[in-house]
Amino acid sequence: AIKATQAKQALLNKRKHQKGKQIQFKRLEAFVRDSWRKQRDDIRLRRMEQRPGQTAVPQEHKLAFVVRIVDIKGVSRRVKRVIELLRLRKNFTGTFVKLTPLSLKMLRIVEPYVAWGHPNLKSVRELILKRGQAKIKKKRVPLTDNMLIEEHLGVYGIICLEDLIHEIYSAGKYFKKVTNFLWPFHLSVARHASRNKVGFLKEMGKPGCRGEAINQLIRQLN
Repeated sequence: AIKATQAKQALLNKRKHQKGKQIQFKRLEAFVRDSWRKQRDDIRLRRMEQRPGQTAVPQEHKLAFVVRIVDIKGVSRRVKRVIELLRLRKNFTGTFVKLTPLSLKMLRIVEPYVAWGHPNLKSVRELILKRGQAKIKKKRVPLTDNMLIEEHLGVYGIICLEDLIHEIYSAGKYFKKVTNFLWPFHLSVARHASRNKVGFLKEMGKPGCRGEAINQLIRQLN
């Protein structure tokens, strides 16, 4: 009877352990890759500080759309922090960014992991109409009713979708209020990506500044 009880207890303990978090083993290749990526980031950021590039905002462009297209496992803490500030916590999420000397510096820090450029009015409108979601009490709410916009942004003179689109595209006075009201855009990844990852990444192109070619990427992922 005692042996049977002990066996039962051992079985229960085993099941309890299995229900908990499984132990994850990290392959040596993953450690090497993460270490190499962190080292590369540190060297790149050090060079950036020694030779600061152009931080002047181009007169003709005030707005950028930023999409994360590369995984960030093993990156340096500084890169991860900027990714979090841009709210790009997952691959193929995008946000609108108002171009300032500070935001340009942030984009340079995360340049190997994001694609960014200058969206046109058509791209801004299509993104907001198709994928726009409001962040209300930490919940996602589709932008299907102008009353919702007026309730939360009416105090800034933004009472409908067209006002919201105009405020973002013109990078207006209340741009930050509007972008904080919106969830980051979760873009669509084509079904063939899982079957042909190499071909899909080639299709995506390289990370970095794409200028007005970002509109093509938006059409592809929207």
